[in-house]
Amino acid sequence: MHLLITSDTVGGVWTYTRELVTGLINRGVRVTLVSLGDIPSLSQTHWMHELRAAGDGGFDYRPTAFKLEWMQDSAADLEASADYLRRLIGETQPDLLHFNQFYYGALDCDLPRVVVAHSDVVSWWVAVHGQEPPPSGWLSWYRDSVMLGLEKATAVIAPSRWMLDQVERYYLKPRHASVIYNGRSPGLFNPYMTKEDRIVTVGRLWDQGKNASLLLETPMPAPLAIVGARHQPGTGSGRMSVDAGPNVDFESQQDERQMAQMLGRASIYAAVSQYEPFGLAPLEAALSGCALVASDIPALRELWDGAAVFFRNNDAQDLRQTMEMLVRDPALRKQCADLVFRRARERFHAARMTDQYLSLYQALSPAAVAAA
Repeated sequence: MHLLITSDTVGGVWTYTRELVTGLINRGVRVTLVSLGDIPSLSQTHWMHELRAAGDGGFDYRPTAFKLEWMQDSAADLEASADYLRRLIGETQPDLLHFNQFYYGALDCDLPRVVVAHSDVVSWWVAVHGQEPPPSGWLSWYRDSVMLGLEKATAVIAPSRWMLDQVERYYLKPRHASVIYNGRSPGLFNPYMTKEDRIVTVGRLWDQGKNASLLLETPMPAPLAIVGARHQPGTGSGRMSVDAGPNVDFESQQDERQMAQMLGRASIYAAVSQYEPFGLAPLEAALSGCALVASDIPALRELWDGAAVFFRNNDAQDLRQTMEMLVRDPALRKQCADLVFRRARERFHAARMTDQYLSLYQALSPAAVAAA
C-alpha cells in the first residue's frame, strides 16, 4: 500500500505525523509525505534520517511552505497547493490520500480521501470567547472550504469524540466518521527519573486557547516552568509583559529530547487549556510519570476522567487549591501519576493509533491491499 499524507510543521500535527508515518513505514507501508505551513527545522526532520537509513526506499518527503487554511489571506496558497498535490499524485500514484487539512478533502481525484479534523477556527473561538466568531469575508471562505472538504472526504477522523461533535455542530455530519485517539511512543519518555517539586506546562502565553497565563494569576505552591513563546509570531511586538513571581521560569520551545528531560524531572503537569481537541503535551507528561492537573473541559474529561485531577475551567483559585492538594500529599501525587501513566499506555499508544489507521486504510482501499 502506498499513501500520500499531508502535514504541517507549525504545531502538534507534526508530532502526530511523525508517530503515524514511522509506524506505517515499520509495517511495510510506502509513504509520500508533504509538509505545509513552513519549511521544517533540522530538529523536526531528524527522525526521517533514521527512517531512510533503516528502510528500503519506502519513504519520500516533499517539504513546501504553502500557507495553511486557518491562516489569513491563504486562499491563493490553498489553490496553488491543491494544484501541486494533483501533480504529485499523478507522479507518485498513491493508493490512498490522508489529509491533515480540511481543504484537500475536496481535491478532484478518484482516490479514497481521509481527512483528519485536528482542530478548527470556529470551535476554538467558541471555547475561548463563548460565542461564534463575527462574520467576515475570510470566515465565510474558511467555513465554505471546511464544509466542502468534509462533504467530499471519503472518511473523516477526529482525535476525540468531542472534536467530532464540533465538526458536526459547526459544519456538517460526515458520511463516514470515526474517532482515532492520537498516540505517542512510550519509549521516547522516561517516567523513572528522580522527581522535583516542580510544575510544568507547555503553552504560548499569547494563546488564549492554551491559557498558560492562568498559572500567573495567583502564586503556585511549587516552582513553575512555562514552556513556549511569550510573543505571537508575525505581530512585530516584543515579548509579552507578564507579572511573574520569583518561582516562575519561562523556557523557550524545547526540542523533543529537552522536553522529555524536563517532563521526566517534573512532578506535576498543568493542562490548563480552554481549547484542546486532544492534547499531546499532557499525554507526554503522563508517559513521563507526572501527575496531571487538567482543566475540566469536555475533551480532557473524555480522555483523562478517572486518572487526572480536574479543576474548574479558567478558575485560577481552584487551580491553585488543586495544586496545593497534590503538593502537600506526595502519596496522592504518586497515585495520580500512576493512573495517568497506565491510561496513556493502554489507550494512547502510538502502535494502537497506527493499527487503527491501517485498518481504516485497508477498509477504504481493498484494491491496494490485494496488490500489496
